[in-house]
Amino acid sequence: MLGVDNLTAKDATAVDRISQVWADYRENKTADIREKLVEHYLPLVKLVAGRIAIGLPQYVDKDDLIGNGFFGLMEAIERFDTARGVKFETYAVARIRGAMLDSLRAQDWIPATIRQKARQYEATLAEMEHRLGRSATDEEIAGALKISVTQLHNLITTLNGCALIPLEDYIKTESPNGNATSPSQFLEDEEVKATLAKAIDKLSEKERLVITLYYYEGLTLKEISLIMSLTEARISQLHTKAIFRLRGALSRIKSSLL
Repeated sequence: MLGVDNLTAKDATAVDRISQVWADYRENKTADIREKLVEHYLPLVKLVAGRIAIGLPQYVDKDDLIGNGFFGLMEAIERFDTARGVKFETYAVARIRGAMLDSLRAQDWIPATIRQKARQYEATLAEMEHRLGRSATDEEIAGALKISVTQLHNLITTLNGCALIPLEDYIKTESPNGNATSPSQFLEDEEVKATLAKAIDKLSEKERLVITLYYYEGLTLKEISLIMSLTEARISQLHTKAIFRLRGALSRIKSSLL
């Protein structure tokens, strides 16, 4: 118990220390104080970069993501209002992630042909699984697309970079800006969460495990590959397949809410 008590005391001390830094920054926004905040929260940038990287092709430089995320962190520190009572980490992650995704969109690194294939694959998958009431097998999907299973697997690998849907946006429980949601928005959010939960239940066991470990446990691609004893490439493929299945379910409810 002594070790737990010491750990708790250490955590409390760290919280008190960063709280004091925030108090100092509110009083005097100097570069030195801001640097202390940046140093403390920099691991958030690396964490978000690692999570986004799961859906990116290898030629996209992770260091570039971190660089853009750094500017997102700087913006979050500058704009954060401590009086709102919202955790800075919650606010900052949204800003950091947004900065990284904005940089990816600006690069337009996904060719138009790949986007077209992604739309076709997603539409086919959504229609089939809505009609079947379950997850379609690779053989069924390949048949609908009139390609071989091997070609389907190659297609899924190609579509990895299109699987950047932020599922956190659908399962978040706290608004980044601290504003309360309206009753109608609350009902919509609850319906989306229920739809997402049902869709996750219909995933294959491996796909469901990848989604759980990635989005709910916060593990990285490498960590998941070690747990499941699969290559990182295979984990990425399972992630992509699961995301397109979930996107199909979410697209149907999105249409009903418009």
